[in-house]
Amino acid sequence: MVKPTVCIQAGIVIVYGSSVDAEPHRHHAIQIVWPKDDSLCRLNRKNISELAIIASGVEHQLQMSEGWILLVEPKSALGQELSNILEERAIKILTTDLATTKSPVQGDDLTTYLLPLFKKLKLTQHTLLTNRSTIADKRIQLLLSELEQCFHGDCIKPSKWRATEVAQKLALSESRFLHLFSQELGIAWRPYLLWRRMMCATQAIINRRSATEAAHLAGFSDSAHLSRTFRRTFGMTIRQALALFKES
Repeated sequence: MVKPTVCIQAGIVIVYGSSVDAEPHRHHAIQIVWPKDDSLCRLNRKNISELAIIASGVEHQLQMSEGWILLVEPKSALGQELSNILEERAIKILTTDLATTKSPVQGDDLTTYLLPLFKKLKLTQHTLLTNRSTIADKRIQLLLSELEQCFHGDCIKPSKWRATEVAQKLALSESRFLHLFSQELGIAWRPYLLWRRMMCATQAIINRRSATEAAHLAGFSDSAHLSRTFRRTFGMTIRQALALFKES
């Protein structure tokens, strides 16, 4: 098994390493599978050596000895572009001459390794792979700075993040705020906030909070609610995700 390298942002999870799905499963995220050139990769018990895109909600089973996996929010701009490539297919295997670059090392910016992939797929929406410094609107920058407090032990309850209230705080109409946020980040406010809440809960558990405490901090009714939401979105349990993050 290859030691995983993981990057998670609101709207996208990037993993480089090995993957073994013991059982067929499905999840909300659109999945990209990009096996390393000499990697064993079996998707739904069939050998593949090329890039694969799996639509949201499609049952699948993956075994890959080494390569890239991306999980993308379908309602993001990037997700919409991937949906266009899928052309309503459940799974699309793309025959390309795209060679996997060298394996990343710890501390690398994983997004730089994915630029050839984006170029080959003619994807123009790189917003989910950019950092906050690329956001032009000062109001959205301030909003994201406040949300960042969740990762420094000062979690802000999601009840304070209704679109109407946030818009008022920024002196914007609700419709203008929602349009501006989606334009700047490439993902709508509501799915963005849900991803951030799951990231907040995960970070709390890593910081040795109980699953129940983490769920309440992130605005879930209980640990079962958190677990269901996490599995529905990513196709893995919180426990599996924590094992992945701790190994990386």
